[in-house]
Amino acid sequence: MTATTIPAHAELTLPAPAKLNLMLHILGRRADGYHELQTLFQFIDYGDQLGFALRTDGEIRLHSEIPGVPHDSNLIVRAARQLQQQAGCTLGADIWLDKRLPMGGGIGGGSSDAATTLLGLNHLWQLGWDEDCLAQLGLGLGADVPVFVRGRAAFAEGVGERLQPVELAEPWYLVAVPQVAISTAEVFADPELTRNTPAITVRSLPAGGGHNDCQPVVEKRYPEVRNALNLLNKFVPARMTGTGACVFGSFPNQADADKVSRQLPATLPSFTARGCNRSPVHLQLEKLATEGNA
Repeated sequence: MTATTIPAHAELTLPAPAKLNLMLHILGRRADGYHELQTLFQFIDYGDQLGFALRTDGEIRLHSEIPGVPHDSNLIVRAARQLQQQAGCTLGADIWLDKRLPMGGGIGGGSSDAATTLLGLNHLWQLGWDEDCLAQLGLGLGADVPVFVRGRAAFAEGVGERLQPVELAEPWYLVAVPQVAISTAEVFADPELTRNTPAITVRSLPAGGGHNDCQPVVEKRYPEVRNALNLLNKFVPARMTGTGACVFGSFPNQADADKVSRQLPATLPSFTARGCNRSPVHLQLEKLATEGNA
């Protein structure tokens, strides 16, 4: 994708941060076909940017094209229209997306964009919706949307919708981006996927997370991910986030993360970012609220 510049007349510009799954355990398959999960979410201070401008004609217009995704199918547009409809709001919005996060990378780009849209338009339209209402609406858009709406590092259960906030160490991460698109549906349908990991409690979480039950299946199916893990493992213990493709390792400081990033081959793009227990979009909205009350 070519980067979109958010114009100066956007009234509100907000980040849509990535997330990492520090562990992902699959406990079993539910009667509805979904899988019962336990996972640990942490945000990183790297992501997309969204710009918003008020419209009075009720139109929702996303001015950034994503190849292969029709305008009306984009999660950003769907989130905006759902909020508009549920709130009975007659206002609209122009929206711009500066896309930095890879699609299908397991770092929540689409879900984060949808959540930032809900949070941003709630602010721009002055709806006054609380976090619970926005998270409930977000769940209908995707299982990962509520954690971005709530904006706290969390231990998640169910399909990822039952969230317990947690305080984690906030290291620097090196995230490598194998150049392959992974089908989440294929990973979860694989007969070799582990589906009987014993449940743990939030108190028994290992430091820094745990293992990812999807990783062995993805490594077998996608040599690009296996190779990336092997490369990163030479420097630091490496794991995959979500159903991939992105893999990551943690470092005590930015200099160490940047040093390893420079040693990765050009065929394996990467970036470094700080772990965050509070989402950057929430910190920015809280700052705006404080300035507005000053």
